[in-house]
Amino acid sequence: MMSQIKGKAQIFNFSAWIKDTNPNFLKERLNTLLLNSGFDVLGFQEHYFHPVGYTALWLLGESHLALHTFPEEKKSYIELSSCNPEYFQLFCDDISNEMIIEEKE
Repeated sequence: MMSQIKGKAQIFNFSAWIKDTNPNFLKERLNTLLLNSGFDVLGFQEHYFHPVGYTALWLLGESHLALHTFPEEKKSYIELSSCNPEYFQLFCDDISNEMIIEEKE
């Protein structure tokens, strides 16, 4: 007999423009924010575009974080999806204090 799963499946989404485009800084800072928020980083993938631009993806035990830089506009875009409301809120609170240009609704 299968046990019943209680509760409702939920995904929490956060997206925003941030004010930095330096790949090394962003990779380190976002990884630190994820770990400090409690996320389990399962994998990481990145790509550098020629002549400029960068994209990265963190695979999380609780979903994923994507980053795309737009150096020509001096900003980057991030999008976090998470099924853990506690970790999600910690990440959003921490990043909002220092990096956000415009939060997307």
